[in-house]
Amino acid sequence: MTVTTPHAGPRAAAAPLRAGCSALSEEAGEPLEGTAPAARRLIAVEHVGAWPRTVADHADPDVAELFGRLRREDVLLLLIRRPGRAGRDCDGARTVYVADLAPGGSRVTARTVRSTDDLASIAFDPGAGEPVTDPVLLVCAHGRRDVCCAVRGRALASELTGEGADVWECTHLGGHRFAPTALVLPTGYAYGRLDTGSALAALKAAAGGDVDPWSCRGHVGLDPVAQVAEMAVREHAGIGDASALLVEPVDGPGPVTVRSRDGRLWTVEVRADTGRPAQPPSCGAALEPVTPLVAGTPLLYS
Repeated sequence: MTVTTPHAGPRAAAAPLRAGCSALSEEAGEPLEGTAPAARRLIAVEHVGAWPRTVADHADPDVAELFGRLRREDVLLLLIRRPGRAGRDCDGARTVYVADLAPGGSRVTARTVRSTDDLASIAFDPGAGEPVTDPVLLVCAHGRRDVCCAVRGRALASELTGEGADVWECTHLGGHRFAPTALVLPTGYAYGRLDTGSALAALKAAAGGDVDPWSCRGHVGLDPVAQVAEMAVREHAGIGDASALLVEPVDGPGPVTVRSRDGRLWTVEVRADTGRPAQPPSCGAALEPVTPLVAGTPLLYS
């Protein structure tokens, strides 16, 4: 998206570099909390080659069929590949992650299939395969969905590979304007506006079963209101343990009850911030109203 200014001088040519949706969102100070995608159950399949704008429209009929079948079962399908040239080559064996990202009890397993001919055998069964215990980072690099994800996501994935991290590029995670965005497995927390340092910190925290609140968007197994309340309690009480908190179901903004496994209980008032300027949800898109969710100070009751 290009922004023009009347009577702009020679420096106006640099404007498009700062007009990406992620730069505009960051400059506006849009909160990250409560923006994680809703993906309680997902399957990530290694797939080389070009990614269309949506996985549903993939030219490979085996991929399109798998997407449709999983969608009917309320399971999100992500395509993944290793960064750089390594992600464009494949010897036939392909990694598959199956993730049940229940808050406080995420389970992720990994297996391999020989080729796309075996995609028909893939089903949502977190009990099949080898348990994933070491952290894995899925970085959105879906260029046909958004320029920011292509540029920022791919650059981050490449840098992390150089640091020895277990990282994959993946298809659309949601929230282009928070690029680079990523999902950490097996904990199930999503992150945004990452750089190499914050991404490595998120992985280090996950290796110990913890959550790094910096750049965290929330847990994908929770709805947005619950994500905001849970993150507010984590930051207020200094709780890092990814499995420590449970959030009672809510219908929308308002008071939210968050319980700790050690018996403590908080109430968090979550409201919609309606005073924000409109923002483009992705590069080149029209401006849309932005009403992020914000949390009050958690009140400890027990």
